[in-house]
Amino acid sequence: MEKSTVVDIEGKHLKLTNLDKVLYPATGFTKGQVIDYYVRIAPVLLPHLKDKPLTMKRYPGGVNAEFFFEKNAPKHRPDWVKTVPIWSYGNKRDVNYVIANDLPTLVWVANLASLELHPSLSLAKDIQCPTILVFDLDPGPPATIVECAQVAFWLRDILELFGLESFPKNSGSKGLQIYVPLHTPTSYEETKPFAHAMARLLEEEHPELVVSDMKKALRTGKVLVDWSQNDEHKTTVSVYSLRARERQTVSTPLRWEEVEKILKKKDPSLFVFEAGQLLERVDKLGDLFEPVLKLKQKLPKLADLLSSGALKENERESIATAAERRAQEMARKAERRGPPPAVSASATSSARKTTQSARARRKSIR
Repeated sequence: MEKSTVVDIEGKHLKLTNLDKVLYPATGFTKGQVIDYYVRIAPVLLPHLKDKPLTMKRYPGGVNAEFFFEKNAPKHRPDWVKTVPIWSYGNKRDVNYVIANDLPTLVWVANLASLELHPSLSLAKDIQCPTILVFDLDPGPPATIVECAQVAFWLRDILELFGLESFPKNSGSKGLQIYVPLHTPTSYEETKPFAHAMARLLEEEHPELVVSDMKKALRTGKVLVDWSQNDEHKTTVSVYSLRARERQTVSTPLRWEEVEKILKKKDPSLFVFEAGQLLERVDKLGDLFEPVLKLKQKLPKLADLLSSGALKENERESIATAAERRAQEMARKAERRGPPPAVSASATSSARKTTQSARARRKSIR
């Protein structure tokens, strides 16, 4: 029988279920503890989810059981859970994503056993304009996060040539992720070719350790610089999100000095944090990823990069070739799919009425 508990959070009523259910069998970490973690980390987590379409990775049977990604918000949800329709070119319809801007919504999401939170790189209001450029450094065994740390420094050095500041975090799994905040007008047609070009450049400079091709056969003992996450249809695990590993590890922002220590000590276990440890770390250091929310940086035009003189001739050619090919592919793809369908006046009126009704309900709750 399903056990439930009704709680009130910021004036919203939630029914929490099966709080004693163990979701991490190796440690006995329960669903109630998952929710408690997300409540306590909310002050630093919510700003990174704000106004971004959220994909939930749900593990109703725990980390050792089947999971599924959920993009479309469940039909049976509280009327105060905010959603936003985003046109899906693949499905030829709107997908109603959850927007987790407040604590009640975050708790509701956690109660669905959504252990992992995967927000878009864009805000819902401008889904084709990424606010962040991201590189996912994924080691192919026997490579580990130690090799990722070396690649991270090579990548940082190249980005600095272009005047771009970057911020590292561990994935909470086995690799590193490098974030480049933008918050200036751009598009995936610019960020994805740029990221691909950087990956190709690293691969050509360090073929013994770096690969930019997704084929698993090529990744043994190397680090994949995954540039493909820079796409409006893809997501990257959020900073401060739990991961569905054996233990309740968390995707944690790091300082570059810590990445350097991982590299020097060659210890993959350094700076791996479980939920309780991460809460203590945030109490001490605050949100190391706060600049990612605010820092405005303009991605340089590839033409500017190639004429800057910062790169060697062969490097400029490598960037130009990879970037031009990727840009052409994305342009053809965009042309084939065409614009999203126009929103009818009646649909707009209906949406407006729904929003007004929701506001009225929220006022009555207060």
